Amino acid sequence: MTESMSPPVRIVIVDDHPVVRTGFAELLDTQPDFQVVGTAGDGAAAVRVCRELSPDVVLMDVRMPGMDGIEATRRLAGAPEPAGSPGSGPRVLILTTFDLDEYVYDALRAGASGFLLKDVTAERLFDAVRVIAVGEALLAPAVTRRLIGEFARLDPKPDPRSAAALALLTPRETQVLRLMAEGLSNQELAERLVVTEETVKTHVSRVLSKLGLRDRTQAVVMAYETGLVVPRSRGPR
Repeated sequence: MTESMSPPVRIVIVDDHPVVRTGFAELLDTQPDFQVVGTAGDGAAAVRVCRELSPDVVLMDVRMPGMDGIEATRRLAGAPEPAGSPGSGPRVLILTTFDLDEYVYDALRAGASGFLLKDVTAERLFDAVRVIAVGEALLAPAVTRRLIGEFARLDPKPDPRSAAALALLTPRETQVLRLMAEGLSNQELAERLVVTEETVKTHVSRVLSKLGLRDRTQAVVMAYETGLVVPRSRGPR
């Protein structure tokens, strides 16, 4: 009796430092469910390589000569899919030196699915790639709240087109989106709504499909940018 195995997660690594690219590639290739299919040294090369190789996940540096990681992310993950099928492009995992680097916010707006510090442990890196590959949100609740608070501070004006898209959601789906924006996992959503995790997954899938989003991270960003969810006040100044 043979056991069916899923195909490996195909990965492209983008960084302007060859040593960093090589190090991450060697590390990721130690995992049987990963396959590093290519590398690039700048954003333009990243877009070209990814369009040629169609990876599942891209590890993307932000600050690079020429086209930076934000513009490359926008071209790979932020543009609408021509066939109207969001999620068919690679999911982008931003690599940064500072956990609240201002560029992280721009990268998430551009379509990135999350971010990691470059000094991340091997196990955390492996977990992050697997989480991103299946479309889950990488951001932990505490990090989500910090990021969203910063989103609100930097850009308080709602996007009218995104706000109009929310009208496509049913009341239940809108409730699910609000809870997703709190950083709740599927299990926590199921407990809060008193339904099964499978039901939650169905709701989440429909929310992403109706809004044309790739993953939960983008749903969280939209929920706050449209004003559907407002960051709690830190109290009077």
